[in-house]
Amino acid sequence: MHRLPFRSLDGLLLLDKPAGLSSNAALQRVRKHFRAEKAGHTGSLDPLATGLLPICFGEATKVAGLMLGARKSYETEARLGVVTDTDDADGQVLRERPVPLLDAHAVERVLKRYIGRISQRPPIYSALKQGGEPLYAKARRGEIVEVAEREVDVHALELLSINGASLRLRITCGSGTYVRSLVRDIGEDLGCGAHVVALRRLWAEPFRTPTMITLDEIEAIDRNSEPGLAALDSLLMPVESALADWPRLNLSEAEVLKLGHGQSLAGLDAANGLMAAFAPSGRAVGLVEGRDGVVHPQRLFRWAAAS
Repeated sequence: MHRLPFRSLDGLLLLDKPAGLSSNAALQRVRKHFRAEKAGHTGSLDPLATGLLPICFGEATKVAGLMLGARKSYETEARLGVVTDTDDADGQVLRERPVPLLDAHAVERVLKRYIGRISQRPPIYSALKQGGEPLYAKARRGEIVEVAEREVDVHALELLSINGASLRLRITCGSGTYVRSLVRDIGEDLGCGAHVVALRRLWAEPFRTPTMITLDEIEAIDRNSEPGLAALDSLLMPVESALADWPRLNLSEAEVLKLGHGQSLAGLDAANGLMAAFAPSGRAVGLVEGRDGVVHPQRLFRWAAAS
């Protein structure tokens, strides 16, 4: 196969991450196919998990952090009666307990306790850092890992089905929420423990109805296309798609020019707070912050200065 050099590339890809790969491993495979110099993802999925993993190329990485804090939705299957050290099926079994006879009403009563602003202890096998090192690295060395509880938001928690010792749940939650921890704690409240056996991210704001692309599809396009990357590039979404939910500030060409040279803009009817600034062409030029009637540049795309 003819290999092209790595290149500057801007845009987003809505990847359907397969099970068995870390988010970083999936990212690197996608980056290699697209021959992109710079790429990042917006919120890790566990190797066991599948579903939406937005991949940001080039200037889109500047807004990746905005999507990390976005609301997300998942479907998960929880196995009752078995607790593991990772809170999912990839871990070692710690204990097993009988599963009580449960009906939907009993489960839903427990689920209600986990809707809203709740305190949650993240899994010890997680990418959270302590002393500059991921917790999973400490746990794998056999160190005692203590993780403080933190507050997270669970916006919706729906029971989809009960099948023997398995529950299927749909969860909509805010940034920092661990579905593994949620399942672990629900299992304890049900009196038998639980762990995640399957997890799929359905959507993440602003991509609420995403059309996802699989790695297999990307690899097939790369393998079967003529030399060149046009077929792959057609899969990308513009940088502007990541800013769809942000307050919008429309600027004139003269204002874009000033902003691109690092100047603040006075005299605009702009609200306080972060906004996405747009040129008359409709192209986003970056993030700005309104403070007391003055708009200050925060994080601009490289083409803002070129304007």
